[in-house]
Amino acid sequence: MANNGVTIYFVRHGETYFNYYGQMQGWSNTPLTEHGKEDVRRCGRGLKGVTFDAVYTSDLSRTQETASLILQENGQFDTMNMIQMPEFREVFFGSMEGWYGSDAYAKIRDYLGYETTKEMFINTDVAERMNAFHAADPEKHAEDFMMFWSRVEQGLLKLIDKHRDSGETILLVAHGGTIRYILENLIPDLTETKSLLNASVSVARYDEGLYHLEKYNDVSHFTDADD
Repeated sequence: MANNGVTIYFVRHGETYFNYYGQMQGWSNTPLTEHGKEDVRRCGRGLKGVTFDAVYTSDLSRTQETASLILQENGQFDTMNMIQMPEFREVFFGSMEGWYGSDAYAKIRDYLGYETTKEMFINTDVAERMNAFHAADPEKHAEDFMMFWSRVEQGLLKLIDKHRDSGETILLVAHGGTIRYILENLIPDLTETKSLLNASVSVARYDEGLYHLEKYNDVSHFTDADD
């Protein structure tokens, strides 16, 4: 690789118990399910040909567990240090952490004045719904969009400042919302904005001030143990 730019592999953590149960999981810590661990291992085996120069995670346990399993499978566990950055946490849902998603979004739907949750999703964007979580939280602990994005952007600027023009390949294990909103905000031609699958890989290259998307929500590289 030419000695310029930086390539970032964004990996969403594996399935957790709150994911499995359909519960709101922002800053809450729940461990990976066995299915989640196996998908992460399959992802790691599929990344065996990728050499990472640095590894970052959020400071939540599910991203650290995911990164460890990936590094074990791609053969870099003994040579890489994982750096935890709280800036890359998922959005915080405040007093609605742990609620079933259907209940939480029903509350937000009612707050925004829509008849159905489907209608709300069609007519609002991420920022509006995040702002509504903050407004509808009696404790006002839930993050609004600017609170969330300001901290995530700070983390991204730190990462780019450290690695820009290095030609390095970085692994960043974070969260579905965090990765999705990073890519939506940084890549103008991103048209695929589906929710990210657990353990999926999205690859972006930063070069001369611009981000170029190489993969989004990819699981095609997953490899079974007997392959």
